[in-house]
Amino acid sequence: MTVRLTLISPATGEALREVRFDDDGPLDPAGIARARAVASAVDPSPRAYASPSRRCRDTARALGLSAEPLGELAGCAMGRWRGQTLEAVAAAEEAGIAAWLSDPAAAPHGGESLRDLRVRVGVWLDGLRDGSGRVTAVAEPDVIRAAMVHALTAPDATAWRLDVRPLTAVHLSGRAGRWNLRPGEPLAPLR
Repeated sequence: MTVRLTLISPATGEALREVRFDDDGPLDPAGIARARAVASAVDPSPRAYASPSRRCRDTARALGLSAEPLGELAGCAMGRWRGQTLEAVAAAEEAGIAAWLSDPAAAPHGGESLRDLRVRVGVWLDGLRDGSGRVTAVAEPDVIRAAMVHALTAPDATAWRLDVRPLTAVHLSGRAGRWNLRPGEPLAPLR
């Protein structure tokens, strides 16, 4: 039995453009339009999920998915850094940013570490592997990076080397206790 999971990153919003730790803000009009334009590229799975963030739920809706929000797919809890730009946090907490970027177990913001995120997402991912069929999830980029790191059994710090662009799909297929990965396919309208 094989499960085929497609992870789709959300469309653009203000937080992404400003390089800001997500504050659950909305998509921008261009992001909504782009998601609607590529909706034909998304195969509607019988099981569809979304990170509980507004931008993931709105992206799923714009893609035509009836996605159930799942707490397991929530983006990394960023504690007191939530809603702040990376630039502002780096200016105020240079040592904290350095620790966060170099140690996957660090959580200087008082939230969740990169390692904790990967473990949480990995538990969800491995739970899917026990089933079969197609699954689609619109998830935050950090959740998608965590899923790829877990699927490859790579070191947690590998997540910093994975770029997840808006409205791209990562495909995972799992069975027999392992995952195969096909990363970074941009969504494009079907002709």
